[in-house]
Amino acid sequence: MTIRGLEGMSTEQVKFEIQQGGKFVIYSYCVSVLIMTFRRPSPVYFLRSGESAVGKGLPWVLLTLVAGWWGIPWGPIFSVQALVQNFKGGKDVTTPLMAQLQPGNAPPPVPVQQLR
Repeated sequence: MTIRGLEGMSTEQVKFEIQQGGKFVIYSYCVSVLIMTFRRPSPVYFLRSGESAVGKGLPWVLLTLVAGWWGIPWGPIFSVQALVQNFKGGKDVTTPLMAQLQPGNAPPPVPVQQLR
C-alpha cells in the first residue's frame, strides 16, 4: 500500500507527527460512464498537523465534479456523497493503519471495505 506524504519518514517520526495531530486520510471520488458509475477511494494520504485536509482532497473533488455526475441514477448520488466526505476533510483511517505499525503486532492488511 502506498501512502502519500510519508516519503523519507521513519516509523518513530510518523508516531511523533500523529501525537502532534497528524493523521492518515482517504478521499472518495466518483466517475461515471453513461449508465455505469464507479465510486472509489483515493490512495491514503498522511497529513501532518496543520496541513489542510480539504486542500489535499481538491483533486478528487475536481475529478468528481467533472466526471462523476453523468451516470443515471447513481452518478449524482455518489458524487454528492464523495463531495460531502471530501469537504469534511476525507475519512480518517489513522487508527487501523497505526495498529499495523505496532511492533510485534502483525494483523492482516486492512480490507479496503473497512477504509471506505
